Amino acid sequence: MECLFGFVGKDFVLTVADATSIQSILVMKNTEDKSRDLNKHVLMLYSGEPGDTVQFAEYIQRNVRFYEIKNGIELSPQAASKFTRRQLAESMRSRKPYAVNLLIAGYDVKTESGRLYWIDYLGSLVELPFAAHGYGMFFVMSLFDRYYYPQIPLDEAKVLVKKCIDELKTRFLVNMANFKVKISNKDGIQEIKLDE
Repeated sequence: MECLFGFVGKDFVLTVADATSIQSILVMKNTEDKSRDLNKHVLMLYSGEPGDTVQFAEYIQRNVRFYEIKNGIELSPQAASKFTRRQLAESMRSRKPYAVNLLIAGYDVKTESGRLYWIDYLGSLVELPFAAHGYGMFFVMSLFDRYYYPQIPLDEAKVLVKKCIDELKTRFLVNMANFKVKISNKDGIQEIKLDE
């Protein structure tokens, strides 16, 4: 019952994750952050089995940081996504595979553009201009088809996110009260408010 989505804008990547933690029919809390900053410009959003998601996200976060310390190089969004995909694919061949779906988003400082990568629990990886995971995907993808265009500016991107959230609150059976919206651009990763 989770929802993650994101899209690439003019010189940024905008990501949204619901902040609801659900166990069976109970809402455990409405302030869960389903993202991890991998470095200054790259973040990972995750959904799936609660234990798997946190453990896998922390494993990737620490290994990306270790690589940077060891080699003195910050991984690009593409490099971070390929490393993550490989770790997920290797876990599929073990006795205890991770059941996680991921979005890796970031600003590539070399090309000065946003990048968004979709990874599923089977280790499939694809770069997309917009992507989503979870049941909310069925509602937001139609809005992306209609309103998204390449090089969308930040003010219009915020309007699009607001439309997506309103659609989820109106049509989706599960009440997703809170969402965390983050942007990655040349200045790094920041959490933003939609009413700014």
